Amino acid sequence: MGNRVRYRSIVLSDIHMGTAFSKTGEACDFISSFDCDRLILNGDIIDGWHLKRSGSHAWGAAQSRFFRIILKMIERQGTKVLVLRGNHDDFLDRIIPMSMGSLEVRKDAVIESGGKNFFVTHGDVFDSVTSNMRWVAKLGDLAYNLLLKINVMYNKWQSFRGKPYYSFSGEIKNKVKKAVSSASDFDGMLTDMARTKGCEGVICGHIHRPEDRVIDGIRYLNSGDWVETMSALVEEYDGTWKILYYRDLQGLLM
Repeated sequence: MGNRVRYRSIVLSDIHMGTAFSKTGEACDFISSFDCDRLILNGDIIDGWHLKRSGSHAWGAAQSRFFRIILKMIERQGTKVLVLRGNHDDFLDRIIPMSMGSLEVRKDAVIESGGKNFFVTHGDVFDSVTSNMRWVAKLGDLAYNLLLKINVMYNKWQSFRGKPYYSFSGEIKNKVKKAVSSASDFDGMLTDMARTKGCEGVICGHIHRPEDRVIDGIRYLNSGDWVETMSALVEEYDGTWKILYYRDLQGLLM
C-alpha cells in the first residue's frame, strides 16, 4: 500500500450508472487504485433519466461498490468529495447546495491549481440542445443507447472475422457532438465563462470527449466518460494536469 500513487485531484464524469453500457466496474477499479486529496464527480455519475425509465433493477452491485469506495476514501484517505450536477442527474437540483462533512454537492465550483483558478462545471448548460431542447436531448440519448447495442453485435461479428474492435457508435456520437459543439460554441462559451469568473482554466465533461488544450489563453480540460473512452483527469501536487485512461492502470501500478 506504501507504493500507491497519490494525486491532489481526480476528476471523473459521465459514468451514467444505471445504463447497460456504463463501465461502472472499471470506474470502481480506477478510483480504488489511487489515493487523492480531492475527488470531483463532475456530473452524470448516476443516470437519473434511465433509472426513471428502467426502475431499481438497473442498479446492481457495481453501483453500490462505487459509493462504498468513495466512503472509504473519505474515511481512510481524508479525501474531500465534490459532486457537481449534470443533466442526467438533475435530480440533485432538489438538494443543491449541500455540504456534509467531507462531501459537498454543488452546481459548479472554482478550484485553485498550481496558482491558477479553474472553473469546474459539467457543461450541459453551455450545450444549446441540452439546455433549450430537452426532448431532443432525450431522443438523442435513446438513439445513442440503441447504437451501443448495435455496436456490441457488430464487434462480435468483427471478432468472428478476426478483425479488431471498432466503436462506430463512438465515432457517430463524436461527429454529432462535434456538430452540436460547433453550433452552440460549447468550448468557446465555457472558456468565456471561465474568463468572466477570473479563471485561467475550465474543467468539464458532458460531451464524452477527453481533451486538454488551450483556447484563447484559457486551459480547457475535459474528463471524457465511462461509457466508451473510460478516462479521467488527474492533478499532480505541482498543478500539472493530465488525462488518464483505464488502459493506463497496469503501467502506472506496476
